[in-house]
Formats: sequence, structure tokens, C-alpha cells
Amino acid sequence: MNRMLRGTWAILEKELRVEVRTKEILVTAGLFGLLVTVLTSLAFFLDDATARRLAPGVLWVGASFAGVLAMGRSWAREREADAIRGLLLAPVPRAAIYLGKMVGTWVFVMAIDFVLLPVVAILFRVELGAELLSAAVILVLGMTGYVAMGTLFAAMSVRTRARDLMLSVVLFPLSSPGLVAGVVATREVLGGAPLVETLEWLRILLAFDLVAIVSGLVLFEPLMSD
Repeated sequence: MNRMLRGTWAILEKELRVEVRTKEILVTAGLFGLLVTVLTSLAFFLDDATARRLAPGVLWVGASFAGVLAMGRSWAREREADAIRGLLLAPVPRAAIYLGKMVGTWVFVMAIDFVLLPVVAILFRVELGAELLSAAVILVLGMTGYVAMGTLFAAMSVRTRARDLMLSVVLFPLSSPGLVAGVVATREVLGGAPLVETLEWLRILLAFDLVAIVSGLVLFEPLMSD
């Protein structure tokens, strides 16, 4: 267990150090998410009531698209100079590599999403209050499973030519239970419902998170073996 934790921390520290130095993921994925959000608001804004109903979908579309870009870019670094081979040969458990990369990507994705959330609220006339805090909780739960599953497929796509297409085509259908539950739960809380009334959707998100993380930990080593 100590070896697993040390390996996870070493990979996570590497990810954070590289991103602090380059700011590559935060800038590219963040600007892309903001662009999707702003363009969608300009295209679909009709009136305040309609805007509030559209806000959950716009938030999750921007978050999921930015997440795909962040996950793909995180593993693209390992493709350069065949760094993935050196990473897999490192004296740490393969599961620690997956977990470290997943946590690092999750930190970047949530940093982007916490910027998108108030932007969506402003553009779609959503009150910045308790509803926004509840939406943030749902966003954290939904994106955890999404990033956990996406990290696994992004790692698999490193060695394929159509890696970006493969990641999007495979990830969105398999993560649809979490995305649908997140959108519906966000719609409910932004519509004025308290967070406790979305417990059924939150349970789905928690189950999705558990399945995604466990699947990643179990499948990463056999899928990445030569």
C-alpha cells in the first residue's frame, strides 16, 4: 500500500509540476470550454426562463468537451519521445500510474469547471446562491467518474493514430449514465429544488464513479501491457 501511495504521489507531483511550468492543459482546455459556453449562450439565449432551463446542458457540454481535451493532452505528453515506455518501466505499480494521472487530470478539469460554472450562471441569468453550490457538488461527482473512465481510454489511445477520435467515440457512450444523471440533477437544483431531492441521481453518480475508478485500476495494467 505504501508503494502504491508513493507511486501515485510521484506521478501526481510530476503532472502538477509540468502543468505549473507549461500551463498547457489549463489554457487550451479552459479556453475551449469558455468558447463553447459563450457561443452556446449566444445561439440559444431567448429569455430568462428559457435560459435557466438551458444552463445545465450548456454547463455539462462545456465541461465534458474541455475534459476530453484535457485528458487527451495529458497523455499526449507521454507520447512525445516515447515517454510512455519509460513511464511504464518505472518501479511503481501500474495502478499507481493510472491513479496519479487520473487525479492530476481531475484537478485540472475541476479547476476549469469551477470557472465555467459562474460564467454559465452569469450568461444564463442563474442566481449565484445556494443553487450554484449544489450544482458544484453535482459537477464534482459527475466529472470524477468521467475523468476516471476517460483517463483509461486516453492511455489506450496513446499508441493509436486516430487517438483523439477514438477517445471521443468510445468515451461519450460509455460515460453517458454519469453525464445524463449529472445534467438532470443540475437541472433540478438550478430549478429551485434542494440537493436532497436529487438523491436518486446522486446515487447513480456515486455508483458510476465507483465503477469507473475500480475498472480503471483493474484494467489499466492488462490494457497497457505490450
